[in-house]
Amino acid sequence: MSTFAGKVVVITGAGSGIGRALAVNLAGRGAKLALSDIDTEGLAETVRSCEALGVEVKSNRLNVAEREAVLIYADEVVAHFGKVNQIYNNAGIAHHGDVEKSEFKDIERIMDVDFWGVVNGTKAFLPHLIASGDGHVVNISSLFGLIAIPGQSAYNAAKFAVRGFTEALRQEMLVNKHPVQVTCVHPGGIKTAVARNATVNDGDDQQSFAEFFDRKLAIHTPEYAAETIVQAVEKGRGRVLIGYEAKALDLLVRLTGSGYQRLVAMTTSRIMPKQVR
Repeated sequence: MSTFAGKVVVITGAGSGIGRALAVNLAGRGAKLALSDIDTEGLAETVRSCEALGVEVKSNRLNVAEREAVLIYADEVVAHFGKVNQIYNNAGIAHHGDVEKSEFKDIERIMDVDFWGVVNGTKAFLPHLIASGDGHVVNISSLFGLIAIPGQSAYNAAKFAVRGFTEALRQEMLVNKHPVQVTCVHPGGIKTAVARNATVNDGDDQQSFAEFFDRKLAIHTPEYAAETIVQAVEKGRGRVLIGYEAKALDLLVRLTGSGYQRLVAMTTSRIMPKQVR
């Protein structure tokens, strides 16, 4: 029998991409689902796919950057299901642009969703996960939480922050002997809409950036990512790297220290379209 059967699982950003794939994967394993996204149409499609597998689903439109809304949502989920066992803080957005030309508001927006959204979800649900006696926090960072890339300073900042926050949280759960496992996930190139929906600095070409990501970087399916994550959660792993490129670049950073930065800068200047450099 699946170890996820009957567990109450919360997934943010469930309207597409990895979030949707996680929802369908866990529905197939018999989990009860609390799904949210700011995209209600995409969320509805995910809900239909999960309900077709015969599981109970609660769905809500939710902006994870709105802290009070997330706190209220956590109470509503517990009131509905009676408990929460797992949360997958997956919701995220992207912005491409050099620091020199980026607006403060662009950086703040990425931090609000990609970092504070993770903090909001973790803090709102952590007491309930502890109370369940069998909790698990899964926070989605990125390959860009392991290695910095030109033009991705805001996204790098948020995803590095998610990594630090999550690794510290895992240690705290161990120190305090709470019945909560913690996993930080670093996906590599996954075929999602994050690049197509990304904002860019004024004067940069969003379409060129999206096409570059889809053509050069999007390697793995969301379903592959979801299965990798679920298997890691089942094993209680603290860190998950998804994709050979994530493992290779993580090794590069470990071996070269700051030396990787010149290598990445040179490579980026050669392969990145001029419209988005």
